[in-house]
Amino acid sequence: MHGVLIINKESGPTSRDVVDEVSKILNTKKIGHTGTLDPIASGLLVLCIGKATKLVNFITSSDKEYIASFKLGIKTDTGDITGKVIEEAKVSLRTKEVKNAFLKFPRIYNQEVPIYSAVKIKGKKLYEYARANEEVKLPSREVEIKELELISFKGKTITFRALVSKGTYIRSLINDICKKLNTVGTMTSLVRAKQGSFLIDDGFTVKEVA
Repeated sequence: MHGVLIINKESGPTSRDVVDEVSKILNTKKIGHTGTLDPIASGLLVLCIGKATKLVNFITSSDKEYIASFKLGIKTDTGDITGKVIEEAKVSLRTKEVKNAFLKFPRIYNQEVPIYSAVKIKGKKLYEYARANEEVKLPSREVEIKELELISFKGKTITFRALVSKGTYIRSLINDICKKLNTVGTMTSLVRAKQGSFLIDDGFTVKEVA
């Protein structure tokens, strides 16, 4: 079996969990995904099967579109709501200030990789340093925020849409937006809506594949 399968991942399982489950359903070991989604995240996960695994690097390098929400006033060690709260701050922001931060946010900048990520430093994944409480200098990489749109600001929750280049971490983007707002925040939800020409509306759940 060869081809590209578009999965609409549910929140909860890891990307690897999805690959393993689809591998069993299709009875093939030659299968890979084209960009990790955190367990908390849902949405588009493009799988390449058989000879189509040659397309993995090509698809991985394409732009990705996300819909994300974050809560102001708290910061966690993981950057999302599943982590341990490590900082709290009072929030008194007006909608005008939030809109202004989104409008003026840099489109190309060096973004720091989050500690809870699979990026390797000296042969060891960053999240392994975090779990062992070992200090490590976080690397940064140039990313491009091609589109950044504020969808809503209600209470202490901000929801936005972002079209970003390969290698962009939305948790880091949220952290950087919060710095512009002189506060802290943590991601509460994340949906990958688009990757290259692939759309979430064209995706299947793992249950539908089965």
